[in-house]
Amino acid sequence: MNNRTFSPRTSLRLAAGLLLLGQLLHIAITRFHAGGDANNHSAIFAVYAGNTIWGAVHLGQFASMAILLAGLIALFCALDVQGGAARWAGRLGAASVAAALALYGVLQAVDGVALKQAVNAWASAPDAQKAARFASAEAIRWLEWGVRSYQDFTLGLALLLFAVAVVQTTWIPRTIAGLMGLSGFIYWVQGWLVGSEGFSPMHSVAIVLTWVVSAVWMVWLVIVASRMQDSGHADTSAGHPSIS
Repeated sequence: MNNRTFSPRTSLRLAAGLLLLGQLLHIAITRFHAGGDANNHSAIFAVYAGNTIWGAVHLGQFASMAILLAGLIALFCALDVQGGAARWAGRLGAASVAAALALYGVLQAVDGVALKQAVNAWASAPDAQKAARFASAEAIRWLEWGVRSYQDFTLGLALLLFAVAVVQTTWIPRTIAGLMGLSGFIYWVQGWLVGSEGFSPMHSVAIVLTWVVSAVWMVWLVIVASRMQDSGHADTSAGHPSIS
């Protein structure tokens, strides 16, 4: 990265802003997702079929996740680690981010397009065809579970790798790295839960817990970036010393 164009402070502020914006948008847009017992397929498919903003919600989820993941790439550039474990952790983390975005695109294609078409076809099918249409929709739902599971694993890995890179810096509090790693671990828990039992109540709890932990370290990172001097260290006069 050309530091004559972007100072460390500017780079970190961009990364922190994208991360927090993407996370908050994703939470807000997800609130408009059709609700109900997601593992009760006969009931929830009827809800999905009657939903008129399904495509817009899923497109919004994809856009917000893309913003969040762009923030992780911007963070990789802001860290500008030159060697050792932090350098490789950052590079592998960036590769995991790219994989996570690709998987999220597949997830939204399966959920936001294929599943919606399948449940619409089931809801409008004549009685003689309903069983076959329902089986098709359920198969797509199970495919959604699989893609969601691996997307969670991949995003969790990215966050854990970035936590390793962040902890090697002297100008970002190590507690932020710890919270990043914790959010990555909870994404792994999400991946395991959705892969083994679908969209269960425990999976919903894990989602909310990830949102809370992620929001905490993202807000903290915004504060660090706002107090950071162009030299690349936190402004100790503002009461926020760099953590070694």
